[in-house]
Amino acid sequence: MKKNNTNFQPWEKSFDKILTPFEEFIHQETASGLILMVSAILAMFFANSFLLPYYEHILHTEIAISIAGLGGLKHSLHHWINDGLMAFFFFIVGLEIKREVIVGELSDPKAAMMPIIAAIGGMLVPAVLFYFINSGTQAANGWGVPMATDIAFAVGVLVLLGSRIPKTVLTFLVGLAIVDDLGAVVVIALFYTEQILVNWLIVVLCTLFILIVFNRMGIRKPLPYFVVGLIMWLAMLESGIHATLAGVLVALTIPVKPKFNHTLFVDNMSDILEHLKATQKKNSDDKNTCIIHDSKSRALLQTLENGIHSVESPLQRLEHSMHTPVAFIIIPLFALANAGIPVELGNLGQTLSHPVAMGVIAGLILGKLAGVAGITWLAIKLGIGKLPEGMTGHHLIGVGLLAGIGFTMSIFIAELGFAGNAEHLLMAKTGVLFASIVAGTCGYFWLRLTSKTV
Repeated sequence: MKKNNTNFQPWEKSFDKILTPFEEFIHQETASGLILMVSAILAMFFANSFLLPYYEHILHTEIAISIAGLGGLKHSLHHWINDGLMAFFFFIVGLEIKREVIVGELSDPKAAMMPIIAAIGGMLVPAVLFYFINSGTQAANGWGVPMATDIAFAVGVLVLLGSRIPKTVLTFLVGLAIVDDLGAVVVIALFYTEQILVNWLIVVLCTLFILIVFNRMGIRKPLPYFVVGLIMWLAMLESGIHATLAGVLVALTIPVKPKFNHTLFVDNMSDILEHLKATQKKNSDDKNTCIIHDSKSRALLQTLENGIHSVESPLQRLEHSMHTPVAFIIIPLFALANAGIPVELGNLGQTLSHPVAMGVIAGLILGKLAGVAGITWLAIKLGIGKLPEGMTGHHLIGVGLLAGIGFTMSIFIAELGFAGNAEHLLMAKTGVLFASIVAGTCGYFWLRLTSKTV
């Protein structure tokens, strides 16, 4: 693209970059993984330094939100992050699941078969391993902890390998991780809900019905969905079902179809661009002309923006606009609030040999590898499906190792499964961190050593 504009700035080179939604998703997940890593390191530093009392004080600081005459909510900052902000994370998860099923890697049943099988194997085998190691104890309730894969970290490690890895391996991992997230959501809803208050559950169902009606009526503005979604979140908080699942339900009701036809949009926008070119040509002699001084150009640009929003899928627009704050603010805050684990090097061996930690480590490293690579290999031998073009058995083993990076969702499930048991929670988090480091490192070096630059 030629740059004749005297007001051109170096950062405007972004106009030359045309990224597909999948490429933008991968780019954001990679950057998010790096920030998540820094946040986890900071949390570990706070928990193992003189700053620990201040760190704990901040997390346990109570924050109240109340409306006169209607009561209010009062929870610790840690609770607000895990039950409040993480609802937006689950909202993004819901949008990603819906997109993948409708237009993504999971939209073609034949192509989606192998990532789905790999994800199911990668959930069942780790859960069974953990349960076997902790069977007969109260800790067995944490079987869901090693089931989850952290998509940001896993994709980030894979992207570091660059051209050594075919794109099909990356799409296979993303498809696997999306199904894995869906499985984690189902597990949280079905198995980590202690009691359900029917009256509040009825409110949840009513709000879900309203959101479905919004969708069928063709309402595409996000505000009505946000307002009703907030009521659903409050009802879930009171019902006993984990409130963050409201984010998934709201996401699944967001419309996919745009308001305007794509062909009509192209025709109308072409006319607007022609008018903009004419305006630019008219003002070309004035080198100091800025768009702020040209009311006609501003009106044309506003019309162009409105048209873009109308032809975009509401689901796509929300995923694009909310992915950045979730990936770069909410998830790092979650890591800061939950990855602060006190580590005593002298007792590290004893900690890692604790049944809970051992169950998590065995599940995430051995279970994920056996579940993802082993079950997928078995499915191939049985003729159920085949690997994507360019993906080999070596790549499958690498994906199985990287799937053992279970940071965000694993810690989240640990918080639910071991609520009220500080010792088991500490062991589970330690196991998650240790296993994620080992799985990520082994996966990276395995793929680096066994893959050639393509």
